[in-house]
Amino acid sequence: MKKRLVVLVATLTAVLTVTLPGALAGPTAEPGLSRTSITIGTTMPLSGPASLYAPIATGMRAYFSHINRRRAAGDGKRGVYGRQIIFKVEDDGYNPVQTAQQTRKLVEQDRVFALVGGLGTEQQLAVRAYLNQRKVPQIYVSTGATTWGRDHRRFPWTIGWQPDYTSEGIAYAKWLKANRPNAKVAVLYQNDDYGKDYLQGFRSQFGRSIVAQQSYETGAASVASQTAALRASGADTFLVLAIPTPTIQALVTAYRLGWRPTLIVNSVSATDTFLTLARNAAGSAEAVNGIVTTTYLKDPAASRYQRDAQVRFYKTLMARYAPNANVNNGLYFYGMAKAADFVQALYRAGRSPTRASLMRAVENLKYKSPWLLPGATLHTTRTSAFPIKYQRLTRFNNGTFTEFGPMQKIR
Repeated sequence: MKKRLVVLVATLTAVLTVTLPGALAGPTAEPGLSRTSITIGTTMPLSGPASLYAPIATGMRAYFSHINRRRAAGDGKRGVYGRQIIFKVEDDGYNPVQTAQQTRKLVEQDRVFALVGGLGTEQQLAVRAYLNQRKVPQIYVSTGATTWGRDHRRFPWTIGWQPDYTSEGIAYAKWLKANRPNAKVAVLYQNDDYGKDYLQGFRSQFGRSIVAQQSYETGAASVASQTAALRASGADTFLVLAIPTPTIQALVTAYRLGWRPTLIVNSVSATDTFLTLARNAAGSAEAVNGIVTTTYLKDPAASRYQRDAQVRFYKTLMARYAPNANVNNGLYFYGMAKAADFVQALYRAGRSPTRASLMRAVENLKYKSPWLLPGATLHTTRTSAFPIKYQRLTRFNNGTFTEFGPMQKIR
């Protein structure tokens, strides 16, 4: 009889374990979540044609290291409500196929709580349906494709972060139309949703100004031939909508060909670091001086922000957690700002967060982020899923960006 009772208890335990895992697991049932830690992941191009973006992951990790080490003012605990943030970064080489593989690994093997900051428009589009079907948060992706906000109702587990590319393209068109109404524009763009979003925004406001356009494929060895063709069009304005390496190639080629157009470069490739690389490759500051772009974050290299409390805080964290990195590279700052917003949302998700409560927090987050330009606010609602709605024009000269014009509220 005793033997039969033991067998019965064992059988019932097995059944309950299979059918009611949540009932037994309690507060640790959520994937990636325990009483002492929360595991999140991301995919980044640590290698390949977009590897110059790798500092974003370093900036994110540095901020999470700070959160794990410091004691919070509210409860005196390290991490978020006593949970250490474990941050897993997988290299996808800026290849959507590898993004899908690495994302599946993070979700199915590492069992991450959420995906945070994954980079690349085509790359994140490749995994959006999969993550939404499994109800895994895909938040604050490192791409400004308009779809992240526009299609949030259709894909409620995905949301962007930075100003969208269409609005950025509109900003360039409006500035050019107001200041150079007779401009003849030549456009170089990446032949995917990333480049086409920018181009669509520009074309919607000042399409008649475009006299020539050339596209390139991701991973192309060179864009020299496209740049030469655009120069031959007689254009007096060069609009570059590309990732860093092609952007650098285009600027250097234009300079060496003796072409001196008005230069406009999309924000994700117009950073101090990338433009300095272009200047050095061309052998002259003239290759990059005068470039117009947009910004929404404080620039850690700009003189106007050297006494800014948040920039000084950023540099302190960099000295501690990434001491060999170039603190003037704005991509580290970008990564920290994004990580800080995730921490804000995680606190708002509650002491026993779920994936669903995290998404509710992300969808209803409003605060004056100290990482943004003065006067800007991060603000989302269920019907407005564009977190950062402010941007400003800025111009690069002799290694320094100078903001100009009014703050532009978008969406």
